[in-house]
Amino acid sequence: MATVPIITLLTDFGTADAYVGIMKGVILGICPAARLVDLTHDLPPQGIIPGALVLRNAVPFFPAGTTHLAVVDPGVGSGRDPIAIVTERGVLVGPDNGLLHPAALAMGVREVRRLERTDLFRQPVSHTFHGRDVFAPVAAHLATGLPPHELGSLLPAPRALPLAEPRCGSGRVSGEVIYVDRFGNLITNIAAGAMAGFSTRNVSVSIAGVPVVPIVTAYAAVPEGSLLAIIGSWGLIEVAVRSGNAAQRLAATTGTVVTVTAE
Repeated sequence: MATVPIITLLTDFGTADAYVGIMKGVILGICPAARLVDLTHDLPPQGIIPGALVLRNAVPFFPAGTTHLAVVDPGVGSGRDPIAIVTERGVLVGPDNGLLHPAALAMGVREVRRLERTDLFRQPVSHTFHGRDVFAPVAAHLATGLPPHELGSLLPAPRALPLAEPRCGSGRVSGEVIYVDRFGNLITNIAAGAMAGFSTRNVSVSIAGVPVVPIVTAYAAVPEGSLLAIIGSWGLIEVAVRSGNAAQRLAATTGTVVTVTAE
């Protein structure tokens, strides 16, 4: 367990405005000992799926007992529930819109609580800034040791996030781009395990019908400016350009079709 309370923050707020700093101020006013770690605040606006993917792939690297605060909340002020998900390795706090679901599955869900303790919230609660008035204070109280069962009633499960699954056939896997990072690398939903039995020496990758060769183990394996495919740090196939931007080169974005074929 972490000896100092750790709270991670993930939002689509950006850093040009004071929103993230205000949330940190609220947290530190309740839990001044908290160590705050920014995962990212540069997600696409209202980008629930990109946020969910980044969160899921970040949480394994934090100590048990970490509180993860995530706010990508296009439904703020609506009927969506504010929740905390208690897992085997920590607690996730945020809106129940699918954002927390992949990370919760990876961490091992124990229970889901609806945030109902209004005395824990910053009052009055804004209809547009639950990150400040609901989620930040709850995360801070959890970091101080508040038992999660005191947050509110149990929910059966968090809302699931619909993610496209790759389609596997004889010697062929079809998937799509699910995330584009700041380098323009195209991260797909095709895991390395989907190519079990394929020899990487005899595999071709195409994206939107454009062939990408070869599959390599390092960017430096190809000349600068060359297209390549690689198993990235998320354990998924990525299409990249060495020292370049694959998204721009290929005019590709999330949803662009990627195919892996054993020749």
